[in-house]
Formats: sequence, structure tokens, C-alpha cells
Amino acid sequence: MKIIPAIDIIDGKCVRLSKGDYSTKKIYREDPVETAREFESFGIRFLHLVDLDGAKSKHIVNRKVLENIARETSLHIDFGGGLKTGNDIETAFNSGARQITLGSIAVQDPEFCFEMIQKYGSDRIILGADCENRKIRTSGWLEESTLDIIAFLLQYQEKGISQTICTDISKDGMLGGPSIDLYKEILAKTSVKLTASGGISCIEDVYNMKEIGCSGSIIGKAIYEGKISLPQLQKFIENA
Repeated sequence: MKIIPAIDIIDGKCVRLSKGDYSTKKIYREDPVETAREFESFGIRFLHLVDLDGAKSKHIVNRKVLENIARETSLHIDFGGGLKTGNDIETAFNSGARQITLGSIAVQDPEFCFEMIQKYGSDRIILGADCENRKIRTSGWLEESTLDIIAFLLQYQEKGISQTICTDISKDGMLGGPSIDLYKEILAKTSVKLTASGGISCIEDVYNMKEIGCSGSIIGKAIYEGKISLPQLQKFIENA
């Protein structure tokens, strides 16, 4: 299972939100490049980079942060936030993203996303499936749709998507443990590779995500709050 720390960006700084609420913003690090370098020094090879300004503005805002991290590290970067057009996606790839996550646009314009999957391949496009009470939310989690999480994933599975990042918004940033039952259901009812996101609070949660069959685990606030140490994650990676 991939260990994937999260760096969420507002105004060029590393922040975390609680349940996606921008009013709960807390700045943890001033320099995202330095943070990414620290992750890499502990054997971490993957990074989930989210442009929260972009998600809210509906276009890429923090492209320079992506460029700088890609230039200064060898991390495999998955980038999301504000990807609404083919130009946005091309910009993200040209700026150093190895993969991109399509979230809101996957709800708002499925045909466009199907085209992007065909153009770039399912190995480079990840489906962002962020939900609350099983309903997909969009636009930086500010808007709710009527789409059920399982139906949404199956719709894209039929079109060739093979990877998803699923965040239970009610768990995100709360350090209360992940949505194990939801993840088990996704793994049982779909064939997509699941990266779990939201609620990871301790190293035991990480091992539990591996045990149920997740292909990746995104860890954010637990690292920044010291609930999970980078040496613990290094040991997990080395043992794996």
C-alpha cells in the first residue's frame, strides 16, 4: 500500500481544513517545498498535492508550488484542485504532476472526463470521489450533488477509470479514524484501486487500511499534529 502524505495549499502555504470548511484553515508550514523534501528524506515516494485556492476559484492557482516541488524532489505527485479544462490538465502535467485527480468536473462534465481518460490513460487520471452521507460533493466540497458514491464509481469504472481517491468529508481533518465500512463496501462492489483519505489518526489506522485492501492511504493532519511520525511511516514502507 502506498503511503501518500497530503499537502494542501492556500496562499502558497501548507494548511489543513476540518471537514473541508475553509473557515477552519490552520497553517502548518510556510514552505511546501521544504515539507515535501522532509517527506522524501524518510523514504516517502508519493505526494497528494491539492490546490485549495484552485478548487474554490475553479482554475489552477498554485501552479508554481507544483513546479517547485517537482523540480526540488523526485516525489510522484498527484495534483488536484481547479482542474476544469483541458488546458488546466495540460498545465498540471507540464508543471510536474505525474497524475492528476478529477473531482468536481467529473460530476459536472462526465463526457469531458471520459475524453481525458482516453487521451491520457487510466494510469494518469485518478477519480476524486469526495462524499458526505454517501453523496458526492463538489467545488471544494462546498456543493452537494445527488450522486451516490457507489453509482458514481461504477459509472466511471465502465469508462475505464481504474483508480480513485475517496474522502469521507465528515472524517476529514477530524482525527477520528477512517470510514472503514465505506471503504470495504467500495472494495466489494467495484474493481477500482482505492486510495483512502480522511480521518487517519494513528499508525494503526494505516495498517488497517492495508489490511482491508486499499492500494493507498493519504495522510494529512495526523502527520502535522504529530499523531503519526515520519519514522513510523518509514518503518511501514520498509516492512512493506
